[in-house]
Amino acid sequence: MERVIMIKYGELTTKKGNRNFFVKSLYQSILNKLEEYDVKISSDLSRMYIEFNDDDLDKILKRINNIFGIHEYLVAFKVETDIEQIKKQVLEIIKNENFNTFKVETKRSDKNFPIQSIEFSQMIGGLILKNTNNKKVDVHNPELLVNIEIRKDFTYIYTNYYYGLGGYPNSTLGKGLLMLSGGIDSPVAAYLAMKRGVKIEAVYFEAIPHTSIEARNKVISICQKLSVYTKEIKLHIVPFTELQEEIYKNVDKDYVITIMRRMMYRITSKLAKKRKCLAIINGESIGQVASQTLTSMNVINSVTNMPVIRPVACLDKLEIIDIAKKIDTYDISILPFEDCCTVFVPKHPVINPELEACQEMEKKLDYENLIQKIIANINTIVITEKDESEFKDLL
Repeated sequence: MERVIMIKYGELTTKKGNRNFFVKSLYQSILNKLEEYDVKISSDLSRMYIEFNDDDLDKILKRINNIFGIHEYLVAFKVETDIEQIKKQVLEIIKNENFNTFKVETKRSDKNFPIQSIEFSQMIGGLILKNTNNKKVDVHNPELLVNIEIRKDFTYIYTNYYYGLGGYPNSTLGKGLLMLSGGIDSPVAAYLAMKRGVKIEAVYFEAIPHTSIEARNKVISICQKLSVYTKEIKLHIVPFTELQEEIYKNVDKDYVITIMRRMMYRITSKLAKKRKCLAIINGESIGQVASQTLTSMNVINSVTNMPVIRPVACLDKLEIIDIAKKIDTYDISILPFEDCCTVFVPKHPVINPELEACQEMEKKLDYENLIQKIIANINTIVITEKDESEFKDLL
């Protein structure tokens, strides 16, 4: 019995004139993820088919489960579009199924097939009843659903399917620069942005010796977790120590976080334009901390004219944690290593900062020259799913 993996597109089918672009992008994403396996991929406007070696099936399905742009995927039995061949295959399939009730659904794409969909479902249902004992048809809530898709050359028969991640294929809608802190929220923001077809590069601000090498390790490990959804992630490590110390020395303590975030946005904007990114992405959630009130966001955001995407802005913490656990970043994010955003947090940071006050305090800082120096000394590494030991020389 020949088997193929069938991919159903879902949202991609709504793209009309651009559908070919999205299907080709999904094809390339799958090809990249399965490059180490002996597969053959074919596609049409509604389905994609992957021929594979049986020994690799479980590994391939695990990879497919991490590809954006897939609505459903399944393993189907492929037979010639011949009535007797279809009947024979259905009886072989149900031998391995444990069920008491069932339903048959037929989709007849080949309109030259001599029997209409409903009639063929009834025929196959009668065949199953005749060749099994004590089985019943249940059209509303069957224990076993036998799906038959009749096409011109081949017919596909399957009983189980899995939901994919949905969204758009990787890199179809441009590139964004993610402000990655190492906390719980920003990895979730990365995942949600990638789901919408945004290619991710990440920027991490560190202030050695105030932040630790372990904090950097956290971020690298998070990037490795996120890289399962894409081919690789470029991580830009920003040496923030000198500017952060200047801020702490010269700025009112309750404004330290606000000014620091404004500087981070300035640096991120310059780096984003240099890397040809179309937007800044971060894990800010409305009201979660002092710098994420609407007033704070407005004052901080005013230093850039780039779009800022906040995928978790309207999620509460428990919702964000649920996604973090789903994508396996939560346990890394809660490791007790402080980043730039927490190491100098004052006891009472300003909740409703004034723009004019920020601008006056920033006059005390030679931040333009410091930012140029920082940009010139950013260290960039490329991270994949490989072992973290490959980055030891950078740590």
